[in-house]
Amino acid sequence: MGGIVATSLLPHPNISTIITMSTPHTLPPARFDARIDSIYALNKQVLEENLTPILSLCGGATDSMVPSESCILPASRENVYRRTVFSSALEGSWTGVGHQEMVWCHQVRWRVARAALEIGAASSPEGRGEILDTWLRDGSALPPALTSSQHVILDISLRPGQFVTLPENQRLELKSPTVDQIYLLPVPKSDTSNSKFVLYLSQGSISPTAPQRPLPLRVTVRTCHPDSSGEDAFRCTSLTPSTLKLVPNPLPGRPFPVPGEGSDESEGVVFFEADINVSGNGNAAWVAVSVEGGDGRGWVVGGFVQAEVVVSMVNSFAPFLSTVSIDLSEDSISTKIHLPTLLSHVLIVYRLTPRFSSPCTESLLLPLLQHTSHPSETHYFSLSLPPPRKVLLHTHASAPYITPPAHGFNLSIYSSGECRLSSVEVTVDLWGTLGRWGMRYWSAVLSWSVALVASLIFDAWSVSGDAIPSVEATLYRFVKKRLAWFIIAAILISLIPLPVGVWFGNAGEPMFVLIAPFLMAIVTGLVCVSWWILMISMWAWRAFARILPFGRSSSRRLASTSGNRRNWIVSMAIVFLAIFLIVPWQVAFLGCWIFQFYTCITASKPAASSPSSPSAIPLMPQPSDSPSTPTPPFYEHRSPIESTPHQNRTHIDLLEQENQSNEYLLLLMTWLLPLAAPVLAVWVRTLATAGLTTPFDGDHNVLYVAPFILLLDLGPVAAGFLGSRGSQRGWLSPRWAFLVFSRIALLFGPRWTYVVFYAASAALGILLMLELVPQYWTSWRVRYR
Repeated sequence: MGGIVATSLLPHPNISTIITMSTPHTLPPARFDARIDSIYALNKQVLEENLTPILSLCGGATDSMVPSESCILPASRENVYRRTVFSSALEGSWTGVGHQEMVWCHQVRWRVARAALEIGAASSPEGRGEILDTWLRDGSALPPALTSSQHVILDISLRPGQFVTLPENQRLELKSPTVDQIYLLPVPKSDTSNSKFVLYLSQGSISPTAPQRPLPLRVTVRTCHPDSSGEDAFRCTSLTPSTLKLVPNPLPGRPFPVPGEGSDESEGVVFFEADINVSGNGNAAWVAVSVEGGDGRGWVVGGFVQAEVVVSMVNSFAPFLSTVSIDLSEDSISTKIHLPTLLSHVLIVYRLTPRFSSPCTESLLLPLLQHTSHPSETHYFSLSLPPPRKVLLHTHASAPYITPPAHGFNLSIYSSGECRLSSVEVTVDLWGTLGRWGMRYWSAVLSWSVALVASLIFDAWSVSGDAIPSVEATLYRFVKKRLAWFIIAAILISLIPLPVGVWFGNAGEPMFVLIAPFLMAIVTGLVCVSWWILMISMWAWRAFARILPFGRSSSRRLASTSGNRRNWIVSMAIVFLAIFLIVPWQVAFLGCWIFQFYTCITASKPAASSPSSPSAIPLMPQPSDSPSTPTPPFYEHRSPIESTPHQNRTHIDLLEQENQSNEYLLLLMTWLLPLAAPVLAVWVRTLATAGLTTPFDGDHNVLYVAPFILLLDLGPVAAGFLGSRGSQRGWLSPRWAFLVFSRIALLFGPRWTYVVFYAASAALGILLMLELVPQYWTSWRVRYR
């Protein structure tokens, strides 16, 4: 997140350039605090308008901490330098880099250091941007030095005896060249209007592109046409490339990239590609390749290829249902494939399998696959590793909550021509795809689990009768009667083109319609398992608490001690002041959860086998009452004039009702705890390292946790927060707040996770204002008037 901090400082007179490494520029990786979204909103404006050059280095799929789709810089104005470079495309790296490894990976580190040294001498944003493009290249654009005034390739005239002419349609292939020579390759006459010239140079240089430690071997490419001075003479001018970059050269018998090492830049191959356009007067009828400085090392391969791209218009659903086969030209040294209909999205992983017509034994350049799904994202894969070689094609071009789903990606196959690659097969890799879902929708699992618990509370509140159903009964009813309807509704909502920040962030893409039922089934199972774990934990603590003195106390006894209104107000004021000044509200929420868990494990359970004994009619306390008589709880001090739904219930019924309510609240707070725990962990870690000033930092908004504190104290007034259900059929019933709360968690929780906690606090606050607080004041007035 250092890149976020650096960007937030702009504009700053002491910051000339920013190079970020594995920085999530567009989407916070942990969305538990609204303040981080406000920082991102300010940074978005800075990225769009500030002229300071910014380059973002991304590690790709290897980075398991920060999804690399959020590392891509957003679009900016035309005159603002913004670049995103993936380490898998970075020349000399060609491999994914982990989040922590990014700072010590040698292939990345030395280039960043070299760029930083030269940036110090630059005097303008344009000059700094050119330095960044020079040392941190991904091959998506031509080298900046190619257009520099210092880069000049002189025109030459060729006379008989100064060159060697190759037969038409014969490729240039030089192994271990040792002599300087110019080779003339005639452009195939049948393809003069749509040809490309391709050349590979191993470990040498084609100015201005070369490995960091190149061999003396140099190659220059020119176009030639007959000179007017003689029939066998040619006038040759520089041939401007459309692509000039370094590509990796996987070694036979070794994995690519080498685990823990990556790729060796010195083994890189310079790839040159240029369009061949022939006018009516016969210009550019030949291509001249000048080879100089050969010392027996390296090799050169060049020739003409068709300019047409292999386009496969397969149905976008085809890779999900079967295997898509794409036939290729076996003797081509460069093939481009375009798949315009297939979905290019971070949630889908394709599996590509090459098919060779003959064994691939010896080759100067083994078949190399280049996968390009975004102008800034390129991945290289070797196709000749021990069969069956299966390549996993993944992308970060579009992703949930960032950009709408995109279609289409490009494949390029580079080879020296010895290996006969006849076709490639593409299908969806199921396990890789599911793994992508898990990494992107962890926040959806949390928010949907909270939404499910809120729906359970709403269902329990809606049950007719005085008895509150148990958590187990409500879960069983949900799975049996409501889960199917939830899944159907989720599928229909997934087809609606909602904004990218809502629901799953897929803008109604039909390909992802199955994510909703899949996630709903997982969430339902997790909530059930979490409740079983809570029950087992409470049973174990009850067994352990029997041998401890405090284990025999009751939550109802704790509730009955807060009868003095003035003392209660003072105690609440002290608690809220401590939260406002010293501890973050997340610490207070953790204390609330611990208190609620203790309340549940020490709750008195009514004996199911013994019948209920008749209870006396509750009367108002009189001054003549003995002071030693224990004060009953609030809900037993009701005036006969003020008739309520609790008046005719027995003591056992009210006790059971309070226990059931506490268990629902414990389950809700348990699923809300992960939303507060990360911020709490950061606060505790900072407290251990930064000193005594830390307690006064953090989030001290009392309103987020106040409803929970008040509910724990006032819940016994109504025999639990579900005890007041007299208005459950009215539109002003607090139960509707839980319905709205659950829908907010479903729609907005996956992207804005912190909203889930805010909605929970609001729902409990409505419950307090409409039901529990009025009952508390009524109970106090009845007791002390």
